[in-house]
Amino acid sequence: MTAIDIYRRVFKIWRARRFEQFVRLLAPSRGDSLIDIGGELGFWTSYPPVVGSIDLVNPKVMQIDSAAHPEHAQRTIVGDGRHLVDVGDQSYDIAFSNSVIEHVGTWEDQQKFAAESRRVGKKLWCQTPARECPIEPHYMAPFIHWLPRSLQRRLMRRFTPWGWLSKPTKADIDFMVDTTRLLTFREMKQLFPDCQILVERILLVFPKSYIAVRTEAPAPTTETPRG
Repeated sequence: MTAIDIYRRVFKIWRARRFEQFVRLLAPSRGDSLIDIGGELGFWTSYPPVVGSIDLVNPKVMQIDSAAHPEHAQRTIVGDGRHLVDVGDQSYDIAFSNSVIEHVGTWEDQQKFAAESRRVGKKLWCQTPARECPIEPHYMAPFIHWLPRSLQRRLMRRFTPWGWLSKPTKADIDFMVDTTRLLTFREMKQLFPDCQILVERILLVFPKSYIAVRTEAPAPTTETPRG
């Protein structure tokens, strides 16, 4: 068994535990509606249904085979998580996002994504890998995400498992480097001020990922309506 195989098996264990934690903390019910911002096909069908309906919002067009999983009421919506222009305030019982906010662009883009997530859902769950973790999860390599981007581009192809396995082109590497921005604990606190920030750890020491959790709808505000 290779190191990559071990990583993938451990990842599945982490994901299963995280899903159990999601169910325990947010207590979803079959009467709830959920928006999965940046969600992909196959995630929810890996588990028994926990909500009544799921809208998967993604910039790319995705086709769902409803007949394959009739017990999961899913539909896909083409949209941008930074600008959910057709979604009303707190129009979903739960706003959910898993390993997406680190890919939306700049810090300003991440602020927009977080603000929209907090706006459209009554409850909230947003998970992202921790920048403080010594292992970069996308490239499965240590420390590379702490280096300047110019140096990351030079090392990615030959010095990371992602580069060995994917054999990326220069364009692939540029895209990954330009669109991957891991967040620190402090930044998560800034992005989700009304949420609890949970910390998943490796070996009980290193932060592996952060999860912004809001278990109830926020109090009404007197802010000027969007428009």
